[in-house]
Amino acid sequence: MKQLLIYCRPGFEKEAAAEIQDKAGEFGCPGFARTKDDSGFVIYECFGEDDADLMARKLSYRELIFARQMLVVHAEVKDLPLDDRISPLLDAAEGMELCGDIRVETPDTNDGKELSKFCRKFTVPMRQALRGKGLLTRNEMTNRPVLHLFFLANNHALLGYSYSFNNSPFHMGIPRLRFASDSPSRSSLKLEEAFHVFIPRHEWELRLTSGMRAVDLCAAPGGWTHQLVSRDMMVTAIDNNPMDAKLMDTGQVKHYKDDAFSWRPARQNTYWLVSDMVEKPARVVSIMAEWLLEENCQEAIFNLKLPMKKRYAEAIHNLQQLRAKLEALGGFHIQAKQLYHDREEITVHVYRPYKVAKLVPKE
Repeated sequence: MKQLLIYCRPGFEKEAAAEIQDKAGEFGCPGFARTKDDSGFVIYECFGEDDADLMARKLSYRELIFARQMLVVHAEVKDLPLDDRISPLLDAAEGMELCGDIRVETPDTNDGKELSKFCRKFTVPMRQALRGKGLLTRNEMTNRPVLHLFFLANNHALLGYSYSFNNSPFHMGIPRLRFASDSPSRSSLKLEEAFHVFIPRHEWELRLTSGMRAVDLCAAPGGWTHQLVSRDMMVTAIDNNPMDAKLMDTGQVKHYKDDAFSWRPARQNTYWLVSDMVEKPARVVSIMAEWLLEENCQEAIFNLKLPMKKRYAEAIHNLQQLRAKLEALGGFHIQAKQLYHDREEITVHVYRPYKVAKLVPKE
């Protein structure tokens, strides 16, 4: 297989292309990226016959910053007859490995949204047809590849597959979250999505549990604080601006009108440090590294606002700076993603695995 398909945020095709080009070079899989502005996807054309499959298996999807999904293109099918799209798609699927699930998707664009209703209706008959041909398991199996149908138009689709151990588990690579009516800001969804993306669900009861202490730097009006409070954490909010009154009424929030860059907790009993501050990435990286090196927190999630130009280079530079600063203490795991609810920014998660392991109760 020669083509790797990457879903991304519309407008960030060049960043996703630059990233996959760099990663392909590291894997010794030469090729070139094909992009179209605001399309919401990138195709990486490999020169080697099986390089796309190799990358889909070996290149860690979790380590890609700008990719929402990564899959191998098995076939491109154009001019689908509108009265029978299934037959030519079944023909195109011949030779594919048995898959355990199907996702019928579109780019995250206005044109794609117009196709979404069709995709929902098309999924059931396509699933049945694939099962009838022995190309899809009778019941959903999470240990098998996922078959993707990526519709670019109602008569044009890319047919491919992703590996369930190395893909996004979400349809279109987007977690479907509901905005809480009592949240003071829609930025709350950024932190909720970060929890879904960075923290394995089976560890939520250990790492996102009631009674934990958290600090939110530049917290006002409290969108991220709301996420922590909703999980029954005790939150210290640092911001010179006022916090949402309903949040303060919960009794779970202490608000200090102080400078987020100089304030420090009196005790080292904070587990989570979070921040969505509007500041230069270098300053954010510096303060987060200080907190982690001083062991004033165990895990941190924060956003880095990117410039209008050279966004990929800026992201890589700041992540390298963060790694260099944390090298003195060592043992940190750093992951970054441009989340669906992010805009001109990326979200970074940092923790020390051995510290998390201590949360697991001994048998």
